Amino acid sequence: MRALYFAWVRERVGLAEEEIAPPPGVDTVGAVMAWLSGRGDNYAAAFAQPGTVRAALDRRHAKPDVAIAGAREIAFFPPMTGG
Repeated sequence: MRALYFAWVRERVGLAEEEIAPPPGVDTVGAVMAWLSGRGDNYAAAFAQPGTVRAALDRRHAKPDVAIAGAREIAFFPPMTGG
């Protein structure tokens, strides 16, 4: 699965994108965020407040309880505002 990081999530992780392989049991968007946060201080900083990070699976917004099965891409970004 390809993981994409945008805005301050990207700045904290230190990557724009990477290939990830979540282990068995990491089967929802929220579980992926929790798993990623354990991969190092940079990830922990990016996902320290998971409620403020938004996600999309295959370019469709997804809440933390959405299953990742079959998804090819997961993207993480901060909330957006209009102006």
